[in-house]
Parts: sequence; structure tokens; C-alpha cells
Amino acid sequence: MSDPELIAVERFFTRLDAELAHAALTAAGIDSIVSPDDAGGAYAGVKSMGVRLLVRAEDLKQAQDVLSQAPELDPEE
Repeated sequence: MSDPELIAVERFFTRLDAELAHAALTAAGIDSIVSPDDAGGAYAGVKSMGVRLLVRAEDLKQAQDVLSQAPELDPEE
């Protein structure tokens, strides 16, 4: 069995926003992974590429629906 394809459902400016979105997806029964671009925490204060929230490709549409109903989340565009 192969590993599932992971895809970014959103990109956030801060890790906190990504963690809040992750919690919303978890509450909806969708697995997700917060993937910050901070060199393993070494550059936590540097906001270069933002923080990605990854989901399985087959969960993308459902995850987008859940996040679209959470207006307090502020994805970086």
C-alpha cells in the first residue's frame, strides 16, 4: 500500500492560525498536518513562506468546505 498524497488545503501567515484550522479539521474528522516553513523551529520568528496545512488529496474538498465555514481563520493569500 502506498502513502497517501498530501496536498496543501491552505497556507497561513502564522502557526497559530494553522493550528486553529487543524483543530477545526480534526473536529470534523479530517486528518491534517501543520507544516511550518521554519527549519524545525530554528527560525520560528521568520515568516518566509507561511505555514501550510496539509490533508490527503481525497479529503481536500471536504477540508475546504470546513475551513470556508470558519471566518475567524485568516489564510495568507
